[in-house]
Amino acid sequence: MAVDLAPEPAVAELVTRTAQFVRDVVVPVEVANDGVVPSESVRRELQAAAKEAGVFAPHVSPEYGGHGLDMCARAAVFEEAGYSLLGPVALNIAAPDEGNMHMLEAIATEDQKARYLAPLAAGDVRSCFAMTEPAPGAGSDPDALTTRAERVPGGWRIDGRKWFITGADGAAFAICMARTAGEPGDRGGATMFLVDADNPGMKVGRHVPTLDESLFGGHLEVDFDGCVVPDEAVIGEVDQGYRYAQVRLGPARMTHCMRWLGIARRAQDIAVAHAAQRELFGARLADLGMAQQMIADNEIDVAASRGLILRACWELDQGRSAGLEVSMAKTFTAEAVWRVVDRSLQLCGSVGVSGDLLLGRFLREVRPFRIYDGPSETHRWSIARRVVGRHTAAARA
Repeated sequence: MAVDLAPEPAVAELVTRTAQFVRDVVVPVEVANDGVVPSESVRRELQAAAKEAGVFAPHVSPEYGGHGLDMCARAAVFEEAGYSLLGPVALNIAAPDEGNMHMLEAIATEDQKARYLAPLAAGDVRSCFAMTEPAPGAGSDPDALTTRAERVPGGWRIDGRKWFITGADGAAFAICMARTAGEPGDRGGATMFLVDADNPGMKVGRHVPTLDESLFGGHLEVDFDGCVVPDEAVIGEVDQGYRYAQVRLGPARMTHCMRWLGIARRAQDIAVAHAAQRELFGARLADLGMAQQMIADNEIDVAASRGLILRACWELDQGRSAGLEVSMAKTFTAEAVWRVVDRSLQLCGSVGVSGDLLLGRFLREVRPFRIYDGPSETHRWSIARRVVGRHTAAARA
């Protein structure tokens, strides 16, 4: 059976335009601002430029102003966008908005799409996904969910505390995961609710200080205190929130991998350019064996990550859950991206550590990805459990 990994011509052309846009328009803004979007006005300016270049919102359907790419097609485009820390924001494919758009387009009602998805896809507003809680609440174990929603006349009352909610500062609305059945530790029994930012029962608190700073809107504490929402705020069916969340989580883990792979390539390009012109011990750095090993290992990590991402994306495009493939791709890519950036910084020596290059910023940004979207240890547990389960089933057959 023939295997063709090349994107279709229309997608290849979008990849080329995205790469050019990121290098010509986005990278200069990134370098001038140390890899951080400095303001809402700059976000809007970058997105306006992306719209003009025809590369905006490649993941949403044309109905909402996008290109309607499937997961495999997104891989190459998102990787090029991720070549700059600001590229995903410019294309409106940054977390958490990109994942929220994907989920809303898949399961929201038409009224919910008009009210929430359409302005989000257009870049007119931002959003957040409020699931993670302070210990002992939901984190790597979503069944530990403590935030609760109780029925009240005409709707629901939500009470609970969330933390590390990415993008909450300035978000127009939150998608809140709350328990509607059972107790913390029970499987299932969660429901997702749309909560407008002006709801008096939702209060955005402090920014949690973190290594990374490039995710626009920060990571914040959010309190739901007597937060009343109407029945129309429920996304999908009551008590089925975890099932619907899978529509978001698998693809979102892959799009995270795609974006960070772009930064790994950027770090490698910076390191190779430095090694090719830096002379020491009577030779170019690029001609020394230890430097060559690091350059080669970087290429291997990038290529292997890309292959695992594409395999998982292909499974998702077939309508499968792809839990095993997603966990393998996420775990490997998160660790490979760290290795690539770390080696690249090492190759550049003191200038790599300095602020003259963005490698130090890249290193701080990619390190948390080994924790975000499920830590590597949780994914390895999931992989092992699936493999052992498959072996056990085969032995019994």
